Amino acid sequence: MSNTVSPIMTSDLSAIIPTFAGGTIDRADQVRVNPERLKEAMMRPNARLLKLDGLSPVFDATGDLAWGPLYEASPDNDLLLLGIDGDTPCFAELNGAGSAMPTADPRLWQSLGILPPEQAAIYATARSLVDWHARHRFCANCGQPTESRKGGWARQCDKEKQGCGAEHFPRTDPVAIMLAECEGKILLGRQPRFPPKRFSALAGFIEPGESIEGGVARELWEEAGIKVRNVRYIASQPWPFPSSLMMACTSVTDDPTLTLDEEEIEEAQWFSLDEVKAAMNGDPDAPFIAPPPFAIAYNLLKNWVDEQEG
Repeated sequence: MSNTVSPIMTSDLSAIIPTFAGGTIDRADQVRVNPERLKEAMMRPNARLLKLDGLSPVFDATGDLAWGPLYEASPDNDLLLLGIDGDTPCFAELNGAGSAMPTADPRLWQSLGILPPEQAAIYATARSLVDWHARHRFCANCGQPTESRKGGWARQCDKEKQGCGAEHFPRTDPVAIMLAECEGKILLGRQPRFPPKRFSALAGFIEPGESIEGGVARELWEEAGIKVRNVRYIASQPWPFPSSLMMACTSVTDDPTLTLDEEEIEEAQWFSLDEVKAAMNGDPDAPFIAPPPFAIAYNLLKNWVDEQEG
């Protein structure tokens, strides 16, 4: 069977807004690249500071993201301009990021899952950038220290400190996360680190020189031993743990025979529509536990169920 893939087909993104993807704030590029306008934004009386505990969000009494006045920022910390909300400049502190590893605290996941989309997107932006600065304090070109520039959206190697002057910008790592469909069933897998019975869509990083479609086909071949066609793009999700962009796709295979990469996948199975619906409804008799609602894998499953029933 051919391993060719079709061009990406854009879905109705208005119907799919994964957690972290609902940003509405003006990122104000014209302000962050202009030192005078950036200084003016910092001096505004209504400028506010997003409260963070290392890389974790701080919530107020209502369960929303907690904010304070900008003057509460430490004078020793660099500031990140998150953007301008209406006429309110929004900042976060760049120093004191803490660990770059995602927390396993289920209370955090639950809180992030119920945040309004615009708040979740602000936190995703802040977490990714604060973490990036903490991990990129030295120039990849010459090894000298770098300093924050452009309102926290770049770092520069300082020539005055014997650096090379190179600019460095935050990176985003592209990840394909995908379903394969065969004879009315979809393929889901589980990794050893998953909770018992938890199954999710397979995923993997897009490699240099590779398209999204090519990454989907390669990952499904490497991890599950299946060849797919008709790769179709569904939606994307910023994933700030630490800096990925999850690109959700579906595909079709004509041969359901699996050959698993056991270093990556502990178990994989084909699940029917009724089985997927039972898992998403939280049925205790369902054959697996669905991904949590804040993960784009959940949106991917819901989109597939809606298409099958539509």
